[in-house]
Amino acid sequence: MTEALVASLPLGAVQAAANMAQSLVRADLSADALHALVMSQLDDDQAQDIVTIPLEGKSSIADHMVIASGRSTRQVASMAQKLAETIKKAGFGNARVEGLPAADWVLIDAGDVVIHLFRPEVRTFYNLERMWSFEGSEASMLGRN
Repeated sequence: MTEALVASLPLGAVQAAANMAQSLVRADLSADALHALVMSQLDDDQAQDIVTIPLEGKSSIADHMVIASGRSTRQVASMAQKLAETIKKAGFGNARVEGLPAADWVLIDAGDVVIHLFRPEVRTFYNLERMWSFEGSEASMLGRN
């Protein structure tokens, strides 16, 4: 039945559907690859208390939110700059960075992954993990001290 339906469709429609399916698979892999790159870079930079919150299907802003801490404003700023450079070099485009001059809370918008880097005191005050936790799903915690 399916083969008969496909055979009855114009070739352009079948090709367009196949291309769309491939691009959706590539987009999903690219979001996961970007997330893995971010997690690896934060681990290399010795970020503390790394938490990743899956947003896919729950929010349209991104597929993943990553929250991490640095020990000082200098470390937070350094992690943010290195992460933005790494994302660009890996071919994921230019990440938008906000809050770099003060470096108490730096937001990096890499498209499919949004990264929040904090000094520990500021992170405790805003408590984004609680704000973004969803009923029935646990945030994946990867604590690094």
